[in-house]
Amino acid sequence: MIKFFRKIRQKTLTENKFGKYLTYAIGEIILVVIGIFLAIQLNNLNENRKEVDKEVSFLLRLKDDFNSDITDLSREDSLASISF
Repeated sequence: MIKFFRKIRQKTLTENKFGKYLTYAIGEIILVVIGIFLAIQLNNLNENRKEVDKEVSFLLRLKDDFNSDITDLSREDSLASISF
């Protein structure tokens, strides 16, 4: 693929078609910029997914802690009512 693009560049330069070469160069730059933007977007999506996973994990642990606290409190309450 790189040889293909290299041949196009060399052919346009040897034929003195600077305008065509300039168009090709601008197109190549645009493709590189689009590739960089896509890579950044994918990275952001991945980071957001990681943050959501952390939040879900935290909330699940919080729910488990609340449930165990409720169980402990109800057990202590039942023990306190028996001793009186």
